[in-house]
Amino acid sequence: MSCYLGVDGGGTKTEFVLVDAQGRVVARDLQPTSYYFGGAGLEAVEEVLRAGIANVTAGIGTEEVGYAFFAFPGYGEASADVPALDALPGKVLGHDRYECGNDMVSGWAGSLGGRDGINVVAGTGSVAYGERAGAAHRVGGWSELFGDEGSAYWVAVKGLAAFSRMADGREPRTALYGAVRTALGITEDLDAIGVVVDRWQGQRTRVAALARTVTAAAEAGDERALGIVRAAVAELVELVEATARALGHDAGEVVPVSCSGGLFEAPVVLAEFRAALAGTSYDLREPLHDPGLGSALHALRRGTS
Repeated sequence: MSCYLGVDGGGTKTEFVLVDAQGRVVARDLQPTSYYFGGAGLEAVEEVLRAGIANVTAGIGTEEVGYAFFAFPGYGEASADVPALDALPGKVLGHDRYECGNDMVSGWAGSLGGRDGINVVAGTGSVAYGERAGAAHRVGGWSELFGDEGSAYWVAVKGLAAFSRMADGREPRTALYGAVRTALGITEDLDAIGVVVDRWQGQRTRVAALARTVTAAAEAGDERALGIVRAAVAELVELVEATARALGHDAGEVVPVSCSGGLFEAPVVLAEFRAALAGTSYDLREPLHDPGLGSALHALRRGTS
């Protein structure tokens, strides 16, 4: 019996989900990030694929994979790399019954069940992706250096900036100041530079993890942290609005919207996002499935259509 494989890559982890012809989950596996930018390289991605595929197909073999969808973070963002990325799964599967795309597709497919609408992702990075009557459009996801507004990385950097201003007296200190010191494990403020820049080497995922410190402070009532959260939500709403315009939605037209990504796991972020969309024509819906299952269901649809 053929199975269908979905691979949802991300900035912190890669999830492998195998489903049967009825869409029921057969196996799942988690592996490290498949984000190849920044030095990891395609060799590391291949290792991740080999480990994850071996685990979910144990006992049945890759020949039983009727179709697969590989959602890679960064896919399509360096066109010269696309042919090499496209070739990687075939080396592991031993056949060509698959396609590759950006991980924003798995978020959309999971959250909205593959139906028309817009999904906004706020994980390590941020991006919005929507489809309408066969048309597709992406907004955001321009990397942490000059984009990814409203993402966990963006929230963390804003939190660190607020900490630095509180530390040297440019802003009054709030509970966020002490929370950041605790998260970094420092007793001297300037040691924040040593931790983030020297020890962590500015590593994207380690910095992004500090977003949890900011959202926790916001949930505890820290107004400075709450301001950062609200600024992030405003950026995410802007992604949704730009996507809707590009897809040709008329003003006042009801647009299904969903969200995915680790930042939305913070209750304060989801609550503020819901509040920002209240009273608009954007119909915020609970995600139907996680992105991992979304990628598998996308593979099932593509493989049986």
